[in-house]
Amino acid sequence: MKVTVFNGSPRAEQSNTNIIAQAFLEGAKSAGAEVENVFLIHQDIHHCTGCFSCWFKTPGKCIFKDDMEALMEKYLASDVICFASPVYTWNMTAALKNFVDRLVSLRNPVAVQSNGRYDMETRIVKFPDSVVISNCGFPGDHNFETIKEVFKSCNPVLEIYRNTGHILKSDQEEIKGKVTEYLDCVKRSGFELVKNGKVSENTKRDLQMNLVSTGDYIKMMKV
Repeated sequence: MKVTVFNGSPRAEQSNTNIIAQAFLEGAKSAGAEVENVFLIHQDIHHCTGCFSCWFKTPGKCIFKDDMEALMEKYLASDVICFASPVYTWNMTAALKNFVDRLVSLRNPVAVQSNGRYDMETRIVKFPDSVVISNCGFPGDHNFETIKEVFKSCNPVLEIYRNTGHILKSDQEEIKGKVTEYLDCVKRSGFELVKNGKVSENTKRDLQMNLVSTGDYIKMMKV
């Protein structure tokens, strides 16, 4: 099994999002998966211009010859792909959105309808299963409402949403212990997904654990 993370954080390897993604991949790897972590900010990906050449002139092929060609191969060779992004203005980052836009070449210009929702016919037999990882620097329970709606269309098999994301790099001993507990749970989710094909309800519940009180976190933000 191949598991690939497409990380849209501009901070790439240094991002809080990557701390979560690395834990997920570590768990997947321990279950026997081949894993890869792709930092989109380091890639040359031209913006989609909506010319639809990939539908009508060169079906399945974009007119732009850039790093997206290799990234598309990684995407299609994966059994599980993960869209990873911090919350930027309620949504995914521009780097990840740019990548997602360029996946349009995997569609045909034929409208299909399912449960009252219209989409374009797929050019491939089956898309990889999708996982969503997102973190937000704010506390609260409503930071991910937009991202959840955006990714609902890809029917994720697992969603990992982490508020109070800055705490993942805390040097306070008490908090570090809680972060370790949380990241162990993230690893467990990657392991279970590869080993069992799904993540247990207990693990999904543990992924929502509170790392710090809202009041204490707000105090930290003011330091």
